[in-house]
Amino acid sequence: MKIKVLRLLAFFFVLFSFSAFAQTHNLKKSDKDTATVKLQGYPITPFKDTLFLVYHNVGSFSAKERAEYITNKIKRLYNESFFEKDSIKIVPSDVSVDIVYQNDLVIMSVFDADAKAEKSTITKIANRNLSKIKSAILYQNENYSQLPKRIGYTTLLVLIIGLVLFLVGKVFNIIKNYIVKNKARYFKGVNYNTIKILSPEKQQFLFLRFFGFIKMVTLILIVYLSLPVLFSIFPATKDYTTMLLRWILTPAKSALMGFIGFLPSLFTIIVIIIIFKYSIKIIKFFFDEIKSENIKIDGFYSDWALPTFNVIRLLMYAFMLVIIFPYLPGSDSPIFKGVSVFVGVLFSLGSSNAIANMVAGLVITYMRPFKIGDYIKIGDVSGEVIEKTALVTRIRTPKFEDITIPNATVLSSTSTNYSANTKHSTAGLLIHTTVSIGYDVPWKDIHAALIAAALKTEMTEKEPKPFVLQTSLDDFYVSYQINVYTKEPTKQPRIYSSLHQNIQDCFNEAGIEIMSPHYSALRDGNATTIPPEYPKQE
Repeated sequence: MKIKVLRLLAFFFVLFSFSAFAQTHNLKKSDKDTATVKLQGYPITPFKDTLFLVYHNVGSFSAKERAEYITNKIKRLYNESFFEKDSIKIVPSDVSVDIVYQNDLVIMSVFDADAKAEKSTITKIANRNLSKIKSAILYQNENYSQLPKRIGYTTLLVLIIGLVLFLVGKVFNIIKNYIVKNKARYFKGVNYNTIKILSPEKQQFLFLRFFGFIKMVTLILIVYLSLPVLFSIFPATKDYTTMLLRWILTPAKSALMGFIGFLPSLFTIIVIIIIFKYSIKIIKFFFDEIKSENIKIDGFYSDWALPTFNVIRLLMYAFMLVIIFPYLPGSDSPIFKGVSVFVGVLFSLGSSNAIANMVAGLVITYMRPFKIGDYIKIGDVSGEVIEKTALVTRIRTPKFEDITIPNATVLSSTSTNYSANTKHSTAGLLIHTTVSIGYDVPWKDIHAALIAAALKTEMTEKEPKPFVLQTSLDDFYVSYQINVYTKEPTKQPRIYSSLHQNIQDCFNEAGIEIMSPHYSALRDGNATTIPPEYPKQE
């Protein structure tokens, strides 16, 4: 029994010893593996072959990240078109020894940990790495230099760009010469209804100017888009490629995205415009019917149709702009609001007289004091109305002088319309003139002579017959007024001249002297002033 117990104890002792040995062995192996991980080197391979290894972390950079960073810096040096080997130097610092290119580009830093990992000194490792970096770059430049190839690519690209510019300019010139040669086919002027907006010569001039502008923009755009390709050939200028493209693409993208965002508002604006357009057409049809007197409204004259339609159309357009305004891009921006206020203030301050004339023109339209073609008198101006606008009224005098009168002046002045009663079934305009004859001549003879003169006058009406009014009985003479009807009010000066001539003839034929008794008292009354060639009436 004791022997069994001893054997069991010996078994447990051996088992415990083996377990302790295994645990100790595993701990040593784990420590060895940990040391191996810490000392694992990451190769610097900018040109496939390994130049040296990096073992230790630096701050937040792992050894692997350090190796990638150093590799990229060496590649960057190789891509320098004008690499200077003497510009790579060793610069000591407080905690490391740095390998620097041209005093500003730090290629790598060597620390004490790197020296301990390789069981050497910082200076030796820095010199070794510097030598290997310099030798590798020089070897690559001597055997695989990209500079001649890049210069060749640059030259070829410049020649291609020049050829493209030459061909594009040639194409533009061919198109221009063809259009100029066939200008009669392409330039016929721009007309809107009866309004001539552009003559053929002006249209051709504007087109050629615009065509030249398009040519210039195209050539500049070709050169501009070629620059990124040129800059991408040399690594030192490769960053400019992105910058040049960004200058074009960023505004273009903003404009495109802005337009896409504006599309819903654009469709809303189009729908609003269509609704107002066809509403105005319906209203115009209604007023056209009123103007042609197919539709009659009590108290509404047919000549009111067009101005009323113009007023309604203006109000509808203004209302349409008010509705569309919030949908316009930038309508809520402070700049847009400031410009709107500024324009409104300018319009209010500078258009007071214009608005007064427009309102007066509207009032004159509905007052209907005269129409186009009427012979009127406004103030001291007499003549035929040749134009009525929203701001002014133009009158052509018998001397063919065109006089422009502001509508506000027309409204505030007294106007006389000589044509109002001459275009319908009325007797016409009654024109008159006065002669003064002494009491010694019988009034019946004077009436007969005046009526005979009126009947001989051209452009006067024979029915109703002319008549004479004795307007005053003065101290030495009687005033006789001859009245005659005419339907030619625009020819009043000629009618009056003819009437006066006929009065002279008829009075001379009747032996009646047209002379005031005042004049008779101051001359020898034995002689008469009647021309002797006039025959006497018997």
